[in-house]
Amino acid sequence: MVIAVNTRFLLKDGLEGYGYFTQEIFRILTRRYPQHQFYLLFDRPFDSGFVFYNNIYPIVIGPPARHPLLWKYWFDVKVPQVLKKIKADVFVSPDGFCSLRTKIPQCLVVHDLGFLHFPKGYKKSHLFFYKKYTHRFLKKAASIVTVSQTSKNDIASSYKMMDDKISVVANAVKEIFKPLDWKEKNIVKEKYSGGKEYFICVGAIHPRKNLINLLKGFSLFKKRQQSEMKLILCGRMAWKNNEFIQLLNTYKYRNDVLLTGYAAEDELRKLVASAYAMVYPSFFEGFGVPVLEAMNCDIPVLTSKGTSMEEVAGGAGLYFDPHNSIDIADKMMMIYKDELLRNALIEKGKEVRKNYSWERSADLFWKNILKTMESTNSELRT
Repeated sequence: MVIAVNTRFLLKDGLEGYGYFTQEIFRILTRRYPQHQFYLLFDRPFDSGFVFYNNIYPIVIGPPARHPLLWKYWFDVKVPQVLKKIKADVFVSPDGFCSLRTKIPQCLVVHDLGFLHFPKGYKKSHLFFYKKYTHRFLKKAASIVTVSQTSKNDIASSYKMMDDKISVVANAVKEIFKPLDWKEKNIVKEKYSGGKEYFICVGAIHPRKNLINLLKGFSLFKKRQQSEMKLILCGRMAWKNNEFIQLLNTYKYRNDVLLTGYAAEDELRKLVASAYAMVYPSFFEGFGVPVLEAMNCDIPVLTSKGTSMEEVAGGAGLYFDPHNSIDIADKMMMIYKDELLRNALIEKGKEVRKNYSWERSADLFWKNILKTMESTNSELRT
C-alpha cells in the first residue's frame, strides 16, 4: 500500500500539536509496517531526522503553504499531482485540511473547531478560510479522526454529521515525560525561578490560551498568600498579543512571571516535571496535551471545566471556570495550601495516564487508514 501523508507541520525545533501527533503516530506505523510505502509530503526543506525508516520517501512540494491562497493551491493543485505520480492508495492529512481535487480516498484529522468557538483568536484571512472550507473537507474525507470524545461530539453536532464517520484517536505523550528526583528538580528551579516553587502553563502565547485571566488569578493568589511562588509561561509568542503584553508590562508581580519562549522537548519535560502544579486555563482545546504531560510527570493539574481537558484529566484535576479569575485563584490556593489534596491528585493522575499511549493510538489510527481504503461511497471519491 502507498500511503501519502501531509507533513507540513513536521518542523525541526518547532514541533507543536499537529507536528507531535504526526511524528509519533507515523514513527510507530512506519516501523510496524515495513511492507508499505509511506510518502511524507513537505512544503519546505525538511530535517532528515523525520525519515525514521527506509520505507519512508520524503517529497518537497513547493511553494511553502503558509497562507490561505497557498493552502488552496498546495492542496488542490500540487498535492493531487504528486498523489497521481506516486500512485497513492490513501492520503492522510493531520492538520484539518484535505484536497478537494483528488479521487484518492482521504483520512482527515480535525483536532478541534476552535475557529467556531473562539474566532477572535484567528487571523481574519485564516478564519474566512476555515469557515468556508471546513464543511467541504469533512464531507470530502472518507474518514475523520479527532483526538477526544468532546471534539467528536462538537464536530458531529456543528456539521450535522453521522458520528460513525468520526473516530477518536487520543493524543499521548513521550516516555521522556516522567518524574524527576528532588535533586534534578532543584537544579531546574535554580535555573528558572531562583530556587522557588512555581506554577507552569505550557502553550503558545495566544488569546485562546486565556493567559490574561491566568495573570489576574495569579495576582489574586499572590495578594492573598504573600508567597514567593512564581509563574512560568512556556511557549512561543503567537499573534494577537497586544492586550497580554500591555498587561504584563504594568503587572504588579512582573518579577514573578517568567516567559521562556519555545522550549525544546528535553527542556520542556524538565520544566513540567519540576513545577508545583500545571495551570492550564485555555478556553478551548481539542485535547490539551500539557494536561497529560503533567500527569506523566507526577504533577497535579488545574484546568478549565467543561472542556476536553476535563475529559482528559478525569478525576485527577481541579477544575475552574476559565472566564473567572477568582475561581482560578481559588484553585491555586487550594492546591498550594492542601498538601494532602495535591498528593491525592498526583496519585489519581498515575491511574488516568494509563489510558493513553502512542502505541494504542497508532493501532486505532491504522484501523482508520484501512477504513479509508475500504470506503466505497462514490460521493466521497469524487
